Amino acid sequence: MRAKLVSTGGFVPERIIQNADLTQFPSGVLHLIEAKTGIASRRHAAADECASDLAIKAARLCLDRAGFDASQLDAVLLATSSPDRIQPATSTRVQHALGATRAFAFDINAVCSGAVYGICLADSLIRAGTCRSVLVIGAEVYSKFLNPGDFSTYPYFGDGAGAALFCASADDRFGVLDSVLHADGAGADLVQVPAGGARLNASKVTNDKDCYFQMDGRAVYAFATTRAPEVIGELFAKAGIAREAVRYVITHQANLNIIREIASKVGIDFGRFITNLERYGNTAAASILLALDELYESGSVKDGDLLVTVGFGGGLAWGANLISLARREA
Repeated sequence: MRAKLVSTGGFVPERIIQNADLTQFPSGVLHLIEAKTGIASRRHAAADECASDLAIKAARLCLDRAGFDASQLDAVLLATSSPDRIQPATSTRVQHALGATRAFAFDINAVCSGAVYGICLADSLIRAGTCRSVLVIGAEVYSKFLNPGDFSTYPYFGDGAGAALFCASADDRFGVLDSVLHADGAGADLVQVPAGGARLNASKVTNDKDCYFQMDGRAVYAFATTRAPEVIGELFAKAGIAREAVRYVITHQANLNIIREIASKVGIDFGRFITNLERYGNTAAASILLALDELYESGSVKDGDLLVTVGFGGGLAWGANLISLARREA
């Protein structure tokens, strides 16, 4: 059985933050945000919105479009690095809210690679016969733990959620064809929120900055522009396909210059790359699934179109999936 992509959904909060709205920074540097990353705006969740709230809305849209009853789901996988609480898993709140009463649920924290990890897991569960339907969701609310005064992080992230429903299918024309996943914990400190876990309990924090997201931007840029092209090449070799066969590529939406460099290194025209970071910023684990939903909503997908999804981010973690798409039914 193949894990066929049946439906997608996406949700972003109402509040739009334009670059010009970031008045805590000198006006003379605001143009650098778009120049260096391509980001012109982002969405921020309301004060009472958490990752689960965004995930529920994206998931409901995904299921409604497919006419799929949540009570028939076998699994709910939530990729997030901004969970509602340190425990329990945020996915369990989503599972309950959806009415997915027979589904097991767990969180995936592979940071910005969460979606590709989730797609690989969904495929594995279906191929193994453990599940016939798996809902993969990516949801993030980074605005909740970004330092508003840190120009190296605050302008570049946004909030959002994306969802994808995978179902078992005997039709070998469609579905997840292959995946490649990697991690390198030697780079674990390059992307982190130092406080809140067992290493630095919140009650023992003496420096408020330890409660905020931190990133070594230069090191992450070098990592992404090296590992992403490598893993795409590895995926092509494993699946036995040529790059010319790929119709669409969706990378993690971190930086437009990173995506351009990936395109150049793998020899795929940039026009085949789907982007949304211009409007949403870096939405971490949600970014690939949000872009996938926009691709489906565009109406341009045809039966058998090959899609490569590529994630890279904290952990360090990276990976890629190859999916044969089916046209969304009207």
